[in-house]
Amino acid sequence: VQLQASGGGLVQPGGSLRLSCAASGFTMDYYDMAWFRQAPGKERQVVSCARNIHNSDGTTYYLGSVEGRFTMARDSAKNTMYLQMNSLEPEDTAVYYCATDCNTGPGVTWGQGTQVTVSS
Repeated sequence: VQLQASGGGLVQPGGSLRLSCAASGFTMDYYDMAWFRQAPGKERQVVSCARNIHNSDGTTYYLGSVEGRFTMARDSAKNTMYLQMNSLEPEDTAVYYCATDCNTGPGVTWGQGTQVTVSS
């Protein structure tokens, strides 16, 4: 079971980035999947959480501060999920991680993290 995250970078305020997370060794659609972020000196927080589409309704939830700006999506054929981030703000600067659960804890598989920096 492995997750490979990519797509981070440096962007100006108001700009956009799309993060990708490719899964291998398991079928993503059977899992609740999430994007987390961790800024320097702060705890890791969930940014978006998509319930699995096999035994739940597949609803996606968002952190309040990103609602309306970020969109999480899955591509089942590619076994990949995405986080489209628009109208980025300096407060969005963090390392972003994809994960196989919407909660932290034992048994969760994490991607390696990708740095997002929003700065002028």
